[in-house]
Amino acid sequence: MSTDTAAPGQAEHTHDSCIFCRIAKGEIPSHVVYEDDDVKAFLDIMPIRPGHVLVVPKAHHDYFDDLPPALASHILHLGQRLAKAMKAQYGVERVGFLFTGTDVAHVHAHVVPMHTKTDITSPVYIEQRDLTFRLAPRADDADLRQTVADLTARLEAATPA
Repeated sequence: MSTDTAAPGQAEHTHDSCIFCRIAKGEIPSHVVYEDDDVKAFLDIMPIRPGHVLVVPKAHHDYFDDLPPALASHILHLGQRLAKAMKAQYGVERVGFLFTGTDVAHVHAHVVPMHTKTDITSPVYIEQRDLTFRLAPRADDADLRQTVADLTARLEAATPA
């Protein structure tokens, strides 16, 4: 059941069982790379690649098309800043940015340093049709802490664009 906790002029619905609402409020620990009044960016604990960051708005919105335009722009801009930090950190040419919404109905962006073109792909591009998938393995907390330190230092060193 949702509860209204809206500030004047802002409709916000939080869900007690929503994992990203709970992470955004600090009820569930996370490896935070960036945080401000509107968003929290933290490492995915089952990353596609080291440095895989999730960016979530603190206000609950189910899907990216539900986002107010200014908040969507803020998330995208942070994704661009993270991408520059990741390129420098991991020596990659590309960083993937996508909203998927397949596992949790709280809008979240994935920012992933891409070491190969298949790091983020669609089954449309895969020739073999009987593929099976598994969850990515849980990352080690010490590795996650080091990644936070590395990416945070690069974000702070870079001037906001």
